[in-house]
Amino acid sequence: MAKILSQDEIDALLTTVTSGDSKTDDDSFEDDKLRSIIAYDFKHPNRVSKDQIRTLENMHDNFAGHYASTLSAIMRTIVDVDLVSVDQITYSEFIMSLVTPSCTYTFSANPLDAVNLVDFNPTLTFAFIDRMFGGNGKILETERELTGIERSVMTRLSSKLYRDLERSWENIVNIDIDQKSFETNPQFIQIVPPGETVVVVSFQIKLFQSTGLLTICYPYVALEPIITKLSAQNWIDATKKKNLDSDREINLYNVKKVDAHLSAILMNTKIKVRDFLNLQVDDIIPSEIKSSDEIEVYVNKKKKYTGRPGLSGKKKAVQIVDYFQDEDREFGKKLEVMKEEKDMEVEHS
Repeated sequence: MAKILSQDEIDALLTTVTSGDSKTDDDSFEDDKLRSIIAYDFKHPNRVSKDQIRTLENMHDNFAGHYASTLSAIMRTIVDVDLVSVDQITYSEFIMSLVTPSCTYTFSANPLDAVNLVDFNPTLTFAFIDRMFGGNGKILETERELTGIERSVMTRLSSKLYRDLERSWENIVNIDIDQKSFETNPQFIQIVPPGETVVVVSFQIKLFQSTGLLTICYPYVALEPIITKLSAQNWIDATKKKNLDSDREINLYNVKKVDAHLSAILMNTKIKVRDFLNLQVDDIIPSEIKSSDEIEVYVNKKKKYTGRPGLSGKKKAVQIVDYFQDEDREFGKKLEVMKEEKDMEVEHS
């Protein structure tokens, strides 16, 4: 129902129109127009879409579960690995966020073009080292570079990380990771120009009372060749296909372990019971099957193949010739075809 204006409201409206006071309306229009404008920062271009970011989040959340299991097995205790964020920033901003001295590795991941980077926070690094040498995972407040033995320990953990990362990427593309270098000062690592966009994936790892960050950095130039594959639909399709292949392998493995009884009928004939009871050694029984005819091969008492008898070396053998065609099944198929043809004739008429 339309609202009816009172006399006071009509007078106020006419007064506003005659005075030409429309500045307020213009200001409100301009304010609404400005609110719809979003400032774009050319120093931080969003070259990876939100859908692709979500795909990277799903992928690395899967990686977090795998790496948590790997670290728990190595450390002999529960290790929590949680995905914190997936951001796209400039490479210079990422390098400035790292601590010095650090435990930083660079690696290639074919077919990704550029070199990538993984960084272990010092708190996390020394917590791992303390636990690997029999400690209880206490927090170590120290700022120093790793020794040779400590580096070998961290190299082992990084190699496990590469394997789990390859496993997580296989739903999108199969990558082959190869470690390039180890650095303690992130300022010396220049995998891309400072202004280049990179995708930074951050994880929080908790070991006893110690908590530290694990960071993986992908330059945009590395993701560019496969950027179209980073879609939610592609991720879902690849996951379904992987599950189907996995189920097929499991079923084949289980079937291979099943014992099957195989038998071949070399002779088939009919004789009277009286003749059967009077059988003696060296008696000859005539067969209805010729030596050149194919014989029936049964699997678990069901007719499955046709074959020919013969020898394999000094052993008697049967050569499989063809699959057995079930007459009832073939007859059923013929009936279905005839029914379909009949239905088509009725529709045309």
